[in-house]
Amino acid sequence: MSSNTPDSFQRLASEVTSCFRCPRLVEWREQVAREKRAAFRAWDYWGRPLPGFGDPAARVVVVGLAPAAHGGNRTGRFFTGDRSGDWLFRAMHATGFANQPTSVSRDDRLTLHDAYVTAVNRCPPPGNRPTPQERDNCLPYLARDLALLKTARVFVALGAYALDGLAVLHNLRPKPRFAHAAEIPLPDGRAIICTYHPSQQNTFTGRLTEEMLESIFRRAGELARQSIRM
Repeated sequence: MSSNTPDSFQRLASEVTSCFRCPRLVEWREQVAREKRAAFRAWDYWGRPLPGFGDPAARVVVVGLAPAAHGGNRTGRFFTGDRSGDWLFRAMHATGFANQPTSVSRDDRLTLHDAYVTAVNRCPPPGNRPTPQERDNCLPYLARDLALLKTARVFVALGAYALDGLAVLHNLRPKPRFAHAAEIPLPDGRAIICTYHPSQQNTFTGRLTEEMLESIFRRAGELARQSIRM
């Protein structure tokens, strides 16, 4: 992007979806899209990096790890078509941030209100483990997301990896420790609130319950409203 050209969500989305910075992730996302999962054999997989989506005037920004190999990498939208998304959007719907509790495809009419969903990494990593270099390659896209979201007041970090990415971008020293429901104030008056990622590893074991996740979004809404009054 030329330094003389104003950034925009459209420009960012175009650059994200045409990114080839990480050879390992490019190979993996394309292999998954080519081989597919049996249950999704009829799908035309997206197989490219994912841009963020939601309300451009959002005060609450949800930051995940990366798209799921057979979720976002298949559907072309974060947390869409996978069980983590089932939990996330049920909670966002219950707390007024989404118009419906389900997210199955890019054209399912899901609309976010006062919320935006993005992630540290834009391609699915093998084993859900990006390398440090792959994280650093992708962080500039998240930085641009956050710069464009001028009304953002609260960042919901879905897991320790998302918190680490936000800590790097906000130059937080020492790096804050992750804990569910931890609230981390930022120097500019905004805040990060942490939650366990709604992965099956956490939801199947009861480490994260629906009430716990809903409470995070209720609290995020409260913090966003408080920051407006300050």
